[in-house]
Amino acid sequence: MPAKLLTEFGGTFVFLSVIALSGPTGPLAPLVIGLALAAMVYMGGHVSGAHYNPAVSFGLLLRGVITPAIFGLYCVTQLIAGSLAFAVAFLISGANGGIHPGPGVYWYSALTAEVLFTTALALVVMNVAATRETAGNSYYGLAIGFTVACGAFVAGPISGGAFNPAVAFGATLREALFGHGTWSDLWIYLVGPLIGATLAAAIHRIQARPGPVPPELAEREV
Repeated sequence: MPAKLLTEFGGTFVFLSVIALSGPTGPLAPLVIGLALAAMVYMGGHVSGAHYNPAVSFGLLLRGVITPAIFGLYCVTQLIAGSLAFAVAFLISGANGGIHPGPGVYWYSALTAEVLFTTALALVVMNVAATRETAGNSYYGLAIGFTVACGAFVAGPISGGAFNPAVAFGATLREALFGHGTWSDLWIYLVGPLIGATLAAAIHRIQARPGPVPPELAEREV
């Protein structure tokens, strides 16, 4: 189990560090973020499942791919890694700021965007990395990374494009600590992704049976 948690920590830290430092890349930021996620998925997929996202872990819990104990450990690890990633990014670049809906965007528009694209992300993860029919494929990392990139391009100006409670928590905590920001919008990025993961699990239940639980995630090893 330590290897799985270390992998989740490292993958989440690197992925969210790229998000936190991606501002200077301008309009290419979504592509940079998607490629970073793809690389980290290939790095850790065979060890921990490469979730790096509490919403993805929640969806896989609902599908029976991971156990409640693993879900809890993964979520704590992801939130800690995400918080450290945004703090280190502040030390590196001085970049600050949380995550909020775009200018003039109503909360329900941002919430809907988070639900929609988290559903897409979790559904892609379930179909390429947790389904018997696609077991052993070599494209899962690119599929997952490009899903996030597409979502960030489209929904970034609307909701900020988090699709990940660890991103929202880390960014909000950084703004609160270093920029006197508020926590008022955090709920959007917790509720939206969890609803999206639930919808993805419901759709995947109709689509296919989940693949076998990998040995490294088996309950007997918790």
